[in-house]
Amino acid sequence: MYGCEAWTNTKEIQKKIEAAEMWFFRRMLRIPRAARKTNEEVLRETETTRSLMNRIRRRQAKFVGNIMRREGLENLVTTGRMEGKKSRGRQREKMLDGMTSWMGTKRVTDALSET
Repeated sequence: MYGCEAWTNTKEIQKKIEAAEMWFFRRMLRIPRAARKTNEEVLRETETTRSLMNRIRRRQAKFVGNIMRREGLENLVTTGRMEGKKSRGRQREKMLDGMTSWMGTKRVTDALSET
């Protein structure tokens, strides 16, 4: 999770993180690969819930809050207010786009002011 504050959370990455978390639980319980146990059964045995993705999201929200308070290059790059033309083709997904989708708001600043 080192540096997870700057990750762009796509659905693909989110699935990989959740799969890795379940793999960790299965390894802790020494459940073999051939065993047919559902993820819910494994979570019941460990008496926990999936928390890795929530922890990453909390760290990202804290990181973006710190950047929004600054006035510098970090703020300009993160918010996407850089001068110049955009390159051709499909634009890469930005970290703030992913945050607004899981926070359920149009702008990150609105979500950060609510928390």
